[in-house]
Amino acid sequence: MRLTRCWAALAAAIILNLLVFFYVSWLQHQPRNSRARAPRRSSATGPRVTVLIREFEAFDNAVPELVDSFLQQDPAQPVVVAADTLPYPPLSLPRIPNVRLALLQPALDRPAAASRPETYVATEFVALVPDGARAESPGHLERMVEALRGSSARLVAAPVTTNNPARCLALNISLREWTARYSPAPGAPRCDALDGDAVVLLRSRDLFNLSVPLARPLATSLFLQTALRGWTVQLLDLTFATARQPPLATAHARWKAEREGRSRRAALLRALGIRLVSWEGGRLEWFGCSKESTRCFGTVAGDTPSYLYEGRWTPPCCLRALRETARYVVGVLEAAGVRYWLEGGSLLGAARHGDIIPWDYDVDLGIYLEDVSNCEQLRSAEAGSVVDERGFVWEKAVEGDFFRVQYSESNHLHVDLWPFYPRNGVMTKDTWLDHRQDVEFPEHFLQPLVPLPFAGFMAQAPNNYRRFLELKFGPGVIENPEYPNPALLSLTGG
Repeated sequence: MRLTRCWAALAAAIILNLLVFFYVSWLQHQPRNSRARAPRRSSATGPRVTVLIREFEAFDNAVPELVDSFLQQDPAQPVVVAADTLPYPPLSLPRIPNVRLALLQPALDRPAAASRPETYVATEFVALVPDGARAESPGHLERMVEALRGSSARLVAAPVTTNNPARCLALNISLREWTARYSPAPGAPRCDALDGDAVVLLRSRDLFNLSVPLARPLATSLFLQTALRGWTVQLLDLTFATARQPPLATAHARWKAEREGRSRRAALLRALGIRLVSWEGGRLEWFGCSKESTRCFGTVAGDTPSYLYEGRWTPPCCLRALRETARYVVGVLEAAGVRYWLEGGSLLGAARHGDIIPWDYDVDLGIYLEDVSNCEQLRSAEAGSVVDERGFVWEKAVEGDFFRVQYSESNHLHVDLWPFYPRNGVMTKDTWLDHRQDVEFPEHFLQPLVPLPFAGFMAQAPNNYRRFLELKFGPGVIENPEYPNPALLSLTGG
């Protein structure tokens, strides 16, 4: 039979399809590691690093230029741009597989893995690159990897040549005291934290084992977590260039970025349980309660505030408010001629270290009942709650026959005033609370009263206050600190 052109073309097509089918089948039966070998060719020329861009403002940024600068160095460079929600205006990013946009805020129409940043990073190392940086010198990331591999530091960093290049700082964090303290780094260029613009490189497993790996502001969040773990960062002698068209070039954009940055930082520190930041030179930043807010903890049950169960002591903002309230109340009492003295745990704190006990949540003062009429605020409080010209609230306590002065209407940190009267040489009351220190005592402890440093001022205290405290709490109470209710929670953990 004679073979026509049509038959020949058909036969050739069938043969070609069979060849393709057999080749694909052969590939599918190859071991997985042999199939994965080809895409990793670039690893032969240097370690692979994912460039992760997190710190940028959606309304004004140079992220496209930043991404392009790394792709010019290596077109296969993995790049992840991470944002909480879809940036607007939209980012102009290359539509290639190795450049990905990660949206970290969960959404109803996305799987859980889509909101986890580690989903997008498959390399051993990750470089956290701030907006405004630019890759110009080839091999910087590889040199950073080699520096990290040859160092005992867990992170390495290269400054960006902006107006705010990175510098080394020491960072001490006390979760128990809700405090972060920055100071000059004695061992620079190795340190606990950086202040300023830098590209930071670390192992991916280290980054994603942090509690909140990509919380913003990224540098603040990162170094708080790494310093707490005892990790150090090595500041390297190489730099990254700045963007040719830097972001935030206008005064309005800078103002907006600074405002939003302050808001993010305050929210971050509160979420991480940092209420006070102390900077080198003694500058303090407070991130806790104020006169306009509620206090940092709720109603206290069993004389044991909630923060003690978390292994923490009284937040420093609360201690500051208690000191301010105590100083103010003492000033009012002294001006009115009301005899008062440090009572209970407040006297114990003064005897130990001249201040409020670090885990205490109020201040206690005893007063002479007969002197109440000398004080306008106390007279007014007999009839109901009174807010004075400084915003302090004077009232009769609902728990018993005593007075309370609150820091403000919103913030219920307070000083309690316990009225006693003498009877046959003994200071007594008509009503008592179920507190071991709420007992009668000889009046001679108040004759005379003696000055004692307390909470930044001189307060009046019982004479022979050691014997007074041992009468109230038991022998050795000054030398043996304990939580208010050791039956519920003990300082020693027993």
